[in-house]
Amino acid sequence: MLYNEAGQFSTRYAQDRRVFRLRQDRHALLALLLFAFVAVPYLGNDYWFSAILIPFLVLSLAGLGLNLLTGYAGQLSLGSAAFMAVGAFATYNFELRVPGLPLLLSLALGGVCAALTALLFGLPSLRIKGFYLLVSTLAAQFFVQWALTKFSWFSNDSASGVISAPPLQLMGVDFSSPAGRYLFTLGVVVVLFWLGKNLVRSELGRNWMAVRDMDTAAAVIGIPLLKTKLLAFAISGFFLGIAGALWAFTYLGTVEPHGFDLNRSFQVLFIIIIGGLGSLLGNFLGAAFIVLFPILLSNLAGLLPAGLIDAGQVENLQKMVFGALIILFLIKEPEGLARLWQRFRERARRWPLRY
Repeated sequence: MLYNEAGQFSTRYAQDRRVFRLRQDRHALLALLLFAFVAVPYLGNDYWFSAILIPFLVLSLAGLGLNLLTGYAGQLSLGSAAFMAVGAFATYNFELRVPGLPLLLSLALGGVCAALTALLFGLPSLRIKGFYLLVSTLAAQFFVQWALTKFSWFSNDSASGVISAPPLQLMGVDFSSPAGRYLFTLGVVVVLFWLGKNLVRSELGRNWMAVRDMDTAAAVIGIPLLKTKLLAFAISGFFLGIAGALWAFTYLGTVEPHGFDLNRSFQVLFIIIIGGLGSLLGNFLGAAFIVLFPILLSNLAGLLPAGLIDAGQVENLQKMVFGALIILFLIKEPEGLARLWQRFRERARRWPLRY
């Protein structure tokens, strides 16, 4: 059997608390990381790095940020792109105005600024929830975009409001090439996903899930609602802020405030809905669907006979097919792609047995 657990015993509490208890899972993760860090930089090309792998990793990280807030803590939000914008512009200003500041420290400080902004807009969650909280967080989307456009100081007095990527150098190593930007992004994403995995397994993560399931019962058993909800907004904003900085500097290279509009917030929301709420793996699966499926539709449209579909209508047709498939998928599998993977693993643990 592929997932045979026979003979795998935990003899210490530390072993019992491991993230991956099965030997097969640990070996598979190690093989995947080795492939991503060693094989992919040699096998991939500039197009794969710049157009597919980097946006896939950044959107996965953005999905993680929103999933911690919505999937685990149960707090609805439509301000994801606003917090990404705060992280991007804050990181840019730290690199610009503090000479000699390490790039990773600038990213962390940009994430802290996004966390503080998310904390501010998360205050209404102490009084309202559900659809009303969704509308409240939507205000962050319009306010942040207006502030970054109104005050030119954030973009170093640029007339167009566009900011450019700072030098991507870490400990003397230049990461400005497509493969270097991929490796830099991959390293940051792996570390933050490991941090997120430990967060949801901690006491704070259990408090988030208790508040998500029933906040009144959580308050009765002694969980501090104020602290738990605000920490969810702050930590979610931190992850989204770093994702926004990576989106601006390792993927696009240049970005303006309108690059983090409401459509970006909906894109991140679709990632966690398609991938699966309350699932870390679902962020990768949802991001892969969002990034790869439009490319697949474009290639299929190119195989059709010339003149069958007007070139100007291809993009609109892609959106229609994409939206229809999302609706169909949510009807058939509302728990997301992560649930399909979980079912596959359950069958693999019993294979070749049928019961």
